[in-house]
Amino acid sequence: MTLMTKFLGAAAAAALGTGAALAEPALIFDLGGKFDKSFNEAAFTGAQRWAEETGETFREIELQSEAQREQALRRFAEAGSNPIITMGFGMADPLTSVAPDYPDTKFVVIDVTWIEGENISQIGFAEHEGSYLVGMMAAMASKTGTVGFVGGMDVPLIRHFGCGYAQGVKAVNPDAKVIANMTGTTPAAWNDPVKGSELTKAQISQGADVVYAAAGGTGVGVLQTAADENILSIGVDSNQNYMHPGKVLTSMLKRVDVAVFDAMKAGADVKTGGVITLGLAEDGVGYALDEHNAALVNDEMKAAIDAAREKIISGELEVASYYTNDSCPVLDF
Repeated sequence: MTLMTKFLGAAAAAALGTGAALAEPALIFDLGGKFDKSFNEAAFTGAQRWAEETGETFREIELQSEAQREQALRRFAEAGSNPIITMGFGMADPLTSVAPDYPDTKFVVIDVTWIEGENISQIGFAEHEGSYLVGMMAAMASKTGTVGFVGGMDVPLIRHFGCGYAQGVKAVNPDAKVIANMTGTTPAAWNDPVKGSELTKAQISQGADVVYAAAGGTGVGVLQTAADENILSIGVDSNQNYMHPGKVLTSMLKRVDVAVFDAMKAGADVKTGGVITLGLAEDGVGYALDEHNAALVNDEMKAAIDAAREKIISGELEVASYYTNDSCPVLDF
């Protein structure tokens, strides 16, 4: 069992400050909650696996507001948690402020690769590589030649997803149309399934028959509406194929669960001071194939996608990065 901690006043402050197990790891979920069926839930899955395999416990908190980011970091550090694992780019500024004050504490941040700190480990993913593969699959499954992309918060990270996706689509069908919409410009965009549903309906009205959601909890609305409207969707981060069997074409896997598991396994010895990027070569990203989507992915599709995967790993095929160019060669956001 994990020690649930939430900032609900003095009782919660006491819970954070009286940890019985020194160096017990802590996990700070991003906004949207640990059961978002996507990014945060993947992290929780990795932490649970570590706890089950070791018999140890970890502390955790589901943030309710931006203001709690720095507060959570400081309270876990003062309580002796080590390492402290944080989720999402929103932790970049708080970590920059907090980490120097606790030089003996190791901090791990997932989805941040641009800050400095000798006691910070940064883990990023080659989302564009995995998105390229599911983009190929979308183009091969589409009957209209129009596919969609629904992003969460409009930030470079999500444009990185969308850009890789569009390149994969265009590799299969250069004449295909990719409709891209972002849910919003604030963190609320990660947890707005109603808006996700509205955007999906709008894309369907423009001819989209496959829609890829890279939007955290908002994606639940995308997948639900796609199923209701009898088109295909593509999930993200976790394997979401089970949510609507036969209607989710695949899910772009981002192995956040493995990153969290490995960080907890390393404990206070986790390597810090640098950046780790996990792509296809490291099995950090990929696509999901299981009993829920097996009937949707034929042998020809799988062979083409696996061939592209090997070319990307070998360097024969390069997927353009939105980060590198601050733009996408095949998609205007």
